[in-house]
Amino acid sequence: MKVGKLTIEDLKDLVLNNIKVSNKNILSSGEIGNDCSAIKVDNKIIYLSSDPITGSSNNLGKLAININCNDIATEGIQPLGIMLTILAPAGTTREEIAQIVKEAQKEADKINVSIIGGHTEITNSVNKIVVSATSIGVGETKNFKNKNNVVPGDRIVITKGVGIEGTGIIAFEKEEEILTQLGKSILDEAKLLLDKTSVVKDGLVANKYAKGMHDVTEGGILGAVWETSSLYNLGAEIDYKKIKIHKSTQEICKYFSIDPLKLISSGTMLIIVSQENVHNLIEDLKKNNIPAFDIGQLTKNPEKILKFDNKIEIIPSPESDDLYKVV
Repeated sequence: MKVGKLTIEDLKDLVLNNIKVSNKNILSSGEIGNDCSAIKVDNKIIYLSSDPITGSSNNLGKLAININCNDIATEGIQPLGIMLTILAPAGTTREEIAQIVKEAQKEADKINVSIIGGHTEITNSVNKIVVSATSIGVGETKNFKNKNNVVPGDRIVITKGVGIEGTGIIAFEKEEEILTQLGKSILDEAKLLLDKTSVVKDGLVANKYAKGMHDVTEGGILGAVWETSSLYNLGAEIDYKKIKIHKSTQEICKYFSIDPLKLISSGTMLIIVSQENVHNLIEDLKKNNIPAFDIGQLTKNPEKILKFDNKIEIIPSPESDDLYKVV
């Protein structure tokens, strides 16, 4: 099997087909394109999501907090707590563990979330430090988003641009090579992109208009579009020219021969919004210093399509992220 998260086919065959939900209070669980599980408790909904950090050896605390809290933010609510599990190989120093936790706490403070538990262990089962986390949020039952409200013609909006997380990770992992081959300005811009990996504010601002949201992670924007449209049993049509790609992302992807549209992009929130609300959504995001871009729409035709000049490409189901071709 390839490095990276499972293909859609393998995820269905090996995981989803072998689990079942037996409690009526579970409103959503393992589902393609859905970032959170949701459990109804009286008039509240508890949202949970879990993700590991495996594609980077740097900024583990920062990424663990942001990547996991981003999923809660797709429901338009403030993350409440997060639990961290740190698995470290023999030889890891006390200072390295402390650095991860301090970095995680610093990032948690920025988005007003509390680290409430977890597990830390030195083990021969890993050959580098792996941080995994579970994030928690609480919302009102009345605000639960019904995916049946999403219809063909709804617009697809993204925040900030694409390839954000992947660009930043590559910049730290391949620092000397990028500095030598592409220059300091590209390296510096790429590193700073990791400071944009949170979409908590994006989700809270967008919630007023959003019919649904999805955190753009492994598989990049093309994977996110495929998963999101599939969640609603619809197709999608997006325009390459409308997709924001930062200069450092363009240069790094060109140098390493990878596709910025298939590069992991925590920091990008994909938002589904009605045609009549798309302008107000983008303006509100911009007022909050969050650039936003209308890149296409959902379609009744089930195909997922990328328009590029006069060409049309079919977007395939997501496979291994292009990050793993580099690091």
